[in-house]
Amino acid sequence: MARSRAEPCARCGAVREAATRDAHGRPLCPNCLISDPANLETCIGCERRRRVSVRTPNGPLCPNCRPWKVLTCGVCGRQAPCAISETTGEPWCRSCKQRWIRCAGCGKVAPLRSGTRQEPLCSTCTRPDPGSWRSCPTCGQTGRIHASRCSRSAVNQRLREALSNDNGQIRPELQALYQALTTTDRPSTAAGWLDKSAAPQILRALQAGQEITHHSLDDLPPGKPVEHLRSVLVAVGTLPPRDEQMAQLERWTTATVTGRPDLDERKLLHRYAVWHLLHRLRRRIGDAHTTHYQLAAVRQHVKAAITLLDWLTARGLTLATCRQGDLDAWLTSDQAAHRREAGHFVRWATNQKLADLDFPATKWGGPTGVIDLEKRWEQARRLLHDHTLKPEDRVAGLLILLYAQWPSAISRLTLDHVHASDDHTRLRLGREPVILPEPLAGLVLQLAATRHGLRCPGPSGQWPH
Repeated sequence: MARSRAEPCARCGAVREAATRDAHGRPLCPNCLISDPANLETCIGCERRRRVSVRTPNGPLCPNCRPWKVLTCGVCGRQAPCAISETTGEPWCRSCKQRWIRCAGCGKVAPLRSGTRQEPLCSTCTRPDPGSWRSCPTCGQTGRIHASRCSRSAVNQRLREALSNDNGQIRPELQALYQALTTTDRPSTAAGWLDKSAAPQILRALQAGQEITHHSLDDLPPGKPVEHLRSVLVAVGTLPPRDEQMAQLERWTTATVTGRPDLDERKLLHRYAVWHLLHRLRRRIGDAHTTHYQLAAVRQHVKAAITLLDWLTARGLTLATCRQGDLDAWLTSDQAAHRREAGHFVRWATNQKLADLDFPATKWGGPTGVIDLEKRWEQARRLLHDHTLKPEDRVAGLLILLYAQWPSAISRLTLDHVHASDDHTRLRLGREPVILPEPLAGLVLQLAATRHGLRCPGPSGQWPH
């Protein structure tokens, strides 16, 4: 009887028996009824307006705050708060309910539904009977269908709406991004990108006829959302790669120097920051990219110069009229910040005949002795043989201990730096690759095969990091 009264919901499109009707007489399914903003209530657990999952003597609880009974999970075997799976009728914990796996039966990446941690199974392998699942009318995929279509089809529709132009077509420059998002192993990754990231709003804000380039993104208000969007577009090939730290440093230097009120001071800072600091940094890095520490060091030098110039201006002095006694007074004052970086500025000015000052050497504040060799080998042996540690932590620690690599250099390693053959595994840390001994070679190959790319959505196999 209920099936005969089923009709498409006016909001989500699900074909179900109507639970109520809206003000215009259109049918609403039970899910849309309880999700309607007018029917939401404040949860006593999280104090947010959510759907009511259960009512207690103290008040309503949302689905996330609803108490679960402590049972033995049918998948992982742990004693934990569990719910009863509608698919198997057995308890499963929150972790297993949210876990995505590569199915031991069909090999597809899908949500975990049954099996064990060693041999997990997806929904279709849990219930092979075609009658157990509905088919998505859009793509034909069988499984748990919400709102009359599967999650991948729903995400694809949202992506087309977010990335299309006025004619309903995907903009040509965004085709690569659309393909990467629609082919991601987990549709929830693309859905989270649409829900939580500001990137779709930024793309819609750009004019339809405006070409998406680094320059057009630079014209937008700076912030993490713009930089995240830029990194995604670079990863999918829409934008060419560039030295982002250097570009950010150039923009910051220009804004800082032009913001100074005095013309002579702007000329001095421009000469110091652009023609000395940035020029020296470009010469040092060559074809490599600027690191965060190099960016921070240049900023610190510029800020130190501004601090000293502000102190001189407050006393009616300039760098040219400053005498050694004035500089010594600044060094002994409470305003003397960043003394080491300020000393570099003073010595540069003296070398350029812009001042006649002497700045005392700064005492080294780093390590005063050699690191204990036995301690270093003890840590290396633990990283080589302790299988309870994560492979990425073991590889990073060994590269630091055995090859003296900086963490910033390790974070920039990609698959192109690894060269595996039948005889040796080589890792390019400089101009020439080095042969890795076992078990480090095996750890590097394991990490390269099982890495998880978090920088961009899409299949992990297509990203080099």
